[in-house]
Amino acid sequence: MTLLTDPTPHALPQPRRYDGINWVGLKTLYLREVRRFWKVGAQTVAAPVVTTLLYMLVFVVALKGSRPPLHGTPFAEFVAPGLIMMAIMNNAFANASSSLIQAKIMGTSTDFLTPPLSPLELTIGFSLGAATRGLVVGTVTAICVLPFARLGVANLFAIVWFGLTASLVMGMAGVLAGLWSEKFDHLSAVQNFVVMPMTFLSGAFYLVDRLPEPFATISHFNPFFYLIDGFRSGFIGHSESQIWIGMAMTGVLVLTLAVACWLVFRSGWRLKS
Repeated sequence: MTLLTDPTPHALPQPRRYDGINWVGLKTLYLREVRRFWKVGAQTVAAPVVTTLLYMLVFVVALKGSRPPLHGTPFAEFVAPGLIMMAIMNNAFANASSSLIQAKIMGTSTDFLTPPLSPLELTIGFSLGAATRGLVVGTVTAICVLPFARLGVANLFAIVWFGLTASLVMGMAGVLAGLWSEKFDHLSAVQNFVVMPMTFLSGAFYLVDRLPEPFATISHFNPFFYLIDGFRSGFIGHSESQIWIGMAMTGVLVLTLAVACWLVFRSGWRLKS
């Protein structure tokens, strides 16, 4: 009895090739980031909203009647958009940075390095996941502050533009911070010594033009100032800066950070070592 054999060796399976963008992998990475923060919604969504409401109680309710209107805008309506924007930025930054630092420390970075995902797809996936958390928290926060501040809509495009660009800017900043950090202490240093000061010195609770020099001029070089000022103008119809300058600056900042994230993912800096 003769056994029939295949004279040609079987070829090893080749990795799947994608022409253009791997939409399946990108969607999976995005959903992974969204489900990651949604599973602990009490910590990632509810807690920031409670913090914002505490700010509203301190600045609006407790000081009711002691703070004069700013440019004719009641103090509650002036502060509320700034608090909403702070919630958007802080949570977008926290989502991307914590995701990457945890993956590096726990050794699970292979979950997104092994699949056929390009540096561009990694940048998009992590950035959109972070932006989603920022916008979700911002939306819930806006709904919760309505009893304290009568927010109107003066410029819907400004609200959408600055809300979206702020979430993307801070999401990509979180990506860079998470990749740079080797432990949680490094990430805490970035949050405490970079993100927090820039947020509180951006005119969220006061008018920048009332600061003494040179602080008033220095504040105009803070990108957070344009994000908060432009976002607030969408509600109250008044801004301290030129809206078109803020839109151009934030647009350039989004593109610059996107290129930076792409270059870092492509090099594998502090990720593949």
